[in-house]
Amino acid sequence: MKLKIISRSSKLALWQTEFVAQKLQEAGFSTKIVTIETKGDKILDRSLAKIGSKGVFTEELEAKLLSGEVHLAVHSAKDLPSRLPEGLKIIAFTEREQMNDVLVSFKENISLNDKIIVGTSSTRRIAVLKHFYPHIQTTEIRGNLQTRLQKLQNGLCNALILAYAGVKRMNYEHLVCEHLPLEIFTPTAGQGSIAVEISEHLEENLQEKLKKILNHEATAICVEAERAFLHTLQGGCSVPVFVLATWQGEKIYLQGGLLAWNGEKIIRKTALCLPTEAKNTAIHLANEVLASGGKEILAVASK
Repeated sequence: MKLKIISRSSKLALWQTEFVAQKLQEAGFSTKIVTIETKGDKILDRSLAKIGSKGVFTEELEAKLLSGEVHLAVHSAKDLPSRLPEGLKIIAFTEREQMNDVLVSFKENISLNDKIIVGTSSTRRIAVLKHFYPHIQTTEIRGNLQTRLQKLQNGLCNALILAYAGVKRMNYEHLVCEHLPLEIFTPTAGQGSIAVEISEHLEENLQEKLKKILNHEATAICVEAERAFLHTLQGGCSVPVFVLATWQGEKIYLQGGLLAWNGEKIIRKTALCLPTEAKNTAIHLANEVLASGGKEILAVASK
């Protein structure tokens, strides 16, 4: 059977899709990759918040899944909205790369301690900078990784903040000036993992095979908890939400919260739980954030 896999057309998206395709080929499947440009890829002159952040990188791929034209869709897990369209589900989360953000520049010895201009399109990163690094200026930079690096080289800013996973996968590690601490730049749900989405109507036996080949259970437990936190907050790319679940021995350590857009307020909650309790603990944590002033922050963010 030839499995058709749909992907965004950027180099990083194709790297992720080829990674998934290779695993399937090693298990005996034949694969064909179909590429598409999403709304998020096409509209680069506005922030994600302004174009409607939910599903801007996934809707077109999901439409092909729902129509039955393809069998699988491959996404950066962090791009997936917390609520999927009816009839679709995630079959696998791949083993996670390092989850942290990094500062990237063509200049050596640059850091966030310097008075520099940083390029980012992430409301989370902007709010973190305003809170912890108020001397930093930010400028809106969108596009695929290569486009952003070209804008950096053209002098639009001094440095970029990017997810380490994408930088590593595209072999740009030599441009990393600083690995940013997880306790300050806590990432968004799923950062570092690749998500594989399918239609619920796919043959059940095939679903089981795909999950066995592609899913990394230890990662999936963490990312599913993070997505439960995000879903409870109803947060998308336009809201400065952060959440991270990591293994500590045989338990899961959860940290999650919310920042005000202007960086003036940060709410952070943490918990330690058994893996079987991770989702419910994440939901409880999100409700604690809402009760501690999160509702007011979200009300401002939705205006």
